[in-house]
Amino acid sequence: MYKNNTIGVVVPAYNEEKLIEETLGGIFNCKVDIDKIYVVDDKSTDKTSEKIKKFKEEDDKSNKIHIISHERNGGVGAAIISGYKQALKDRIDIVVVMAGDHQMDPSQLPRMIEPIINGRADYTKGNRLLGREYRKGMSKWRLFGNSLLTLLTKIASGYWQIMDPQNGYSAISKNLLERLNLEGIYKRYGYCNDLLVKLNTLNAVVLDISMPARYGRERSGINYITYINKVSYLLLTDFFLRLMMKYGVLSFHPLLGFYIFGIIMTPAGLILAFDVLWGKFISHTPVSQNFPLLAAFLLIIGIQFILFAMLFDMEMDPCKKKEATFGKNKDEF
Repeated sequence: MYKNNTIGVVVPAYNEEKLIEETLGGIFNCKVDIDKIYVVDDKSTDKTSEKIKKFKEEDDKSNKIHIISHERNGGVGAAIISGYKQALKDRIDIVVVMAGDHQMDPSQLPRMIEPIINGRADYTKGNRLLGREYRKGMSKWRLFGNSLLTLLTKIASGYWQIMDPQNGYSAISKNLLERLNLEGIYKRYGYCNDLLVKLNTLNAVVLDISMPARYGRERSGINYITYINKVSYLLLTDFFLRLMMKYGVLSFHPLLGFYIFGIIMTPAGLILAFDVLWGKFISHTPVSQNFPLLAAFLLIIGIQFILFAMLFDMEMDPCKKKEATFGKNKDEF
């Protein structure tokens, strides 16, 4: 219990035999009195399961640890969702996610949950990109990958003020968690990005919590080229689904039309411009004088449509409200 709120921590773990005990020990020793710790073993092939059970038997005197074991590996998203579901059953007020690789500092936990308790946010997440001192230990390649995914996620999710979407250190209110379609969230890497898109559709207020990067002894096995390609496709799909749901189904906003016209006119202008240049310099075929003007018109107007749509989307960012949509004591909306 922390300031009259029950606190749960979801710990997804896959092949973390070297670090899971250290991770759980850090959570137990943090400044917040945790009510429940949901350790999700995502079908590990090493001794992670044995290490979890050993820690529970030897160090969990207050019976806070709830072990969830997957029968097959479902991915980090699936592990977190399993923890969320159990936390909902236990009526936990605020649920925090801390990975089992000991890369998330338990001392930051109060800063993660305070904005939710104070009604300033529905969901908080870590951000390691705000200051140079916070990025120490992050390789240039990893920084580039995170920065690129930040840009793509801003556009896809509509949260234009967030950064470092790959940071899995997060906290969510029970009221928001109850309204999420957990089954519809992407289950593997890319979960964090997909979740932000789903949160924007609900107009949830998301707040970044700045914190230093912490990598410890665990080395990331992610191939960033493959990862960015997969997540880019996911974000492209999410982008169109968000536009249709938020600005087409749940309401009607002009930015949907701006995006549609911009997405049609800009490629059309590029194709026509390429055709004009090909005819003039490569195939040397006669080109109508009107075609260059038409190509320029389509490009200029199409780009303007897209920029205006982005501007509208920025103005609709739920984070501009500075007040949680799903405040702790709100039961009706």
